[in-house]
Amino acid sequence: MDDGLAEAGRFRKARAARNHRFKHPFAEMLAHFFHDLIRELRAAIEHRHDDAQQFETRVDAVVAHLSEDAIDHRDTFQRVHVDLTATVIQACRDAGVRRLHQMSSLKAGQGESQYLKTRGAAEALVKASGLDWTIYEPSVIFGQGDGLVTRFAKLLRLAPVLPLARPHSKMAPVFVGDVVEAIARCVDNRDISSSRVFELYGPQILELKQIVSEIRDVAGYKRAVLGLPDALGRLQAQVAQLVPGKPFTVDNFLSLKTDSVGKVDGLAALGINAAAFSPFLPILLDKDVRQRRLDNARGMRR
Repeated sequence: MDDGLAEAGRFRKARAARNHRFKHPFAEMLAHFFHDLIRELRAAIEHRHDDAQQFETRVDAVVAHLSEDAIDHRDTFQRVHVDLTATVIQACRDAGVRRLHQMSSLKAGQGESQYLKTRGAAEALVKASGLDWTIYEPSVIFGQGDGLVTRFAKLLRLAPVLPLARPHSKMAPVFVGDVVEAIARCVDNRDISSSRVFELYGPQILELKQIVSEIRDVAGYKRAVLGLPDALGRLQAQVAQLVPGKPFTVDNFLSLKTDSVGKVDGLAALGINAAAFSPFLPILLDKDVRQRRLDNARGMRR
């Protein structure tokens, strides 16, 4: 309990201290920290590099976070992960920008999913680019407004029973603030980051069912979490990817067949003490807990 309170206190202090550099969720944080750089690079890409020379002398490094993880079409992953990475590389060359920091994924290039395969193909392009590169391979990222805690909390609110595909898939959730801090330190110091791949993962290795069960318990929902065999899990994915917003796809299912657990601690190598997942849940789920208490109070008045 004391460790959990200490982690929670660390989160609040870190969030306050970092507000001048970035905001939650991850996309906002990264965009804020590299605001001018991203805006100018986007202009170069959209105009097929016609504007690249405009920021030739003002940009030292580009951070590329190109992702499309909710669509199950091979050419879409190819376009976003691989083709756009090639475009970014060419834009850097045209603009004279020598440093490229690429967001990827833990286990990129491994497994059966197109998501991971095209992540690996993008990494290969970056490594062969001739640029001064750094690659970040995070496990599943958690933080305010994320696609992990937020998504499953919403599903748990809606369903009396939550059927879960690949319940025993393992992952090591990493705090978004630690990911951004790793990028910031590498951008600040090329000597520690040049031509390196950093696996970014948290200290807890959890099965997917454990994660969802913890979210349920902290939020106070009385729901059953039912692990599905692979045949039913794949069927669930086939149906879910037809739903607007595609909450779960066959490619998500295939990605879960590859455990998102690292071997070389990139956060530790950068001097970052990785935050654990479980102690953060009461903070990340604060609104859900308050809403549940309000709903309970309303029910008692009826």
